[in-house]
Amino acid sequence: MKTKSKNQITKIALLGLGLDNLALLELLDANNAPAEVTICDFRDKDKLPKIKIKNLTINYRLGESFNKNLGDFSLLFRSPGWPVNCPGIYEALKNKITKLSSPLNLFFNLVPTKNIIGITGTKGKGTTATLIYKILLANKKTSGKNVFLGGNIGITPLSFLNKIKPDDYVVLELSSFQLEDLEYSPKISVITNLFKEHLAPADPNNPNFHSSINKYWKAKLNIAKNQENKHLIANESLRKILTKENPRGKVIYFSDCSLPSKLTGNYNRQNIAAAVEVAKLLKIKPEIYKKVIARFGNLEHRLELVAEINKIKYFDNSFSTTPESTALDLESFNVPIVQIAGGADKGAEFKNLAKVIKEKTSFLILLPGHGSDRIKSELKKINFPNNKLALTSGMEEAVKISKQKATPGNVVLLSTACASFGIFKNYKERGDLFKKYVRQTK
Repeated sequence: MKTKSKNQITKIALLGLGLDNLALLELLDANNAPAEVTICDFRDKDKLPKIKIKNLTINYRLGESFNKNLGDFSLLFRSPGWPVNCPGIYEALKNKITKLSSPLNLFFNLVPTKNIIGITGTKGKGTTATLIYKILLANKKTSGKNVFLGGNIGITPLSFLNKIKPDDYVVLELSSFQLEDLEYSPKISVITNLFKEHLAPADPNNPNFHSSINKYWKAKLNIAKNQENKHLIANESLRKILTKENPRGKVIYFSDCSLPSKLTGNYNRQNIAAAVEVAKLLKIKPEIYKKVIARFGNLEHRLELVAEINKIKYFDNSFSTTPESTALDLESFNVPIVQIAGGADKGAEFKNLAKVIKEKTSFLILLPGHGSDRIKSELKKINFPNNKLALTSGMEEAVKISKQKATPGNVVLLSTACASFGIFKNYKERGDLFKKYVRQTK
């Protein structure tokens, strides 16, 4: 980057200091960018990630003023958790000088390769992205191309931007919040499925949400709306809704795949099918992708087998935060299930889940939260027995009760259908605590 004089310095605001904007800050600093950076965040400074900066001038706009006077800046970089339509951004953009971008938009603008595969969907996108990444890695001896994995999976793509060569592959798991203002599309896009999700602000550290299911869908579909997209690989269940849209690339539909794998969960057959369609599109030999699929198991907190104790299997799907995904978890087992569920409410509908719980769950343990109250209410309407339900104060008590109620041959399943916030930092802490208390008896 060329050095500018002081009067040419760009005033940049980082809206929220999460993983993506932290990586952007480090990138700007490493390149000695001619910029003055202000971090805008509702948290106090001691609650922000630690930064190590050598070259940049850093200012802070925290607390109550974090969202004020954003028109003071030339360029705003939005974190995924920061709502696009917030009043601060709306007011700033009215001056026609301030521009809104994101770390992901910058990545797409700077990345030297066109070989980008993007995966989105309500559930399954992390598993599908990782499986595609593993298949491409296995094919590296044939292709000679390096492969990178990033995005919503917890690895910001800006962190490996300077390692990417023009022919390399990049696999990105993309959330609706990353996609809603994305100005580019991956060359190959995948949509795993679509359920109602993120329709209410449940996470205090990530207050972004979609005001309607239609806006949520439009954000997801943005993965295939721009001219870079050549192929859209989509779940067969989306065929009807996609016929009303105009995705740029050729649409390829997938359903279940019967190839053997170590993945628990019937719905993972669809995730495998999506990965197979990508492999076929890239002309990867069947013997390569079949071998990877056969060895591939569940990711952490995604119907992960934690332990088998006294012939009782304990599964952690703390990542399951919607009624639809939890219903699919329950349908994946043909043995009695002792289920731990509930938590924060995200505006979901629990009526259908209640019916599945009544059919599949031998004993239900509910964590604290308004979502639990709503699940209990729906179960009461269909006469779910009170002696098959317990309310708990937290995870330790929930696991203790599950061990009392489960018998050999049963499954104990953490699949909450609700957000974790209120008594847990996030779904990872919730799953980690579940695993901790399960393993204490080993």
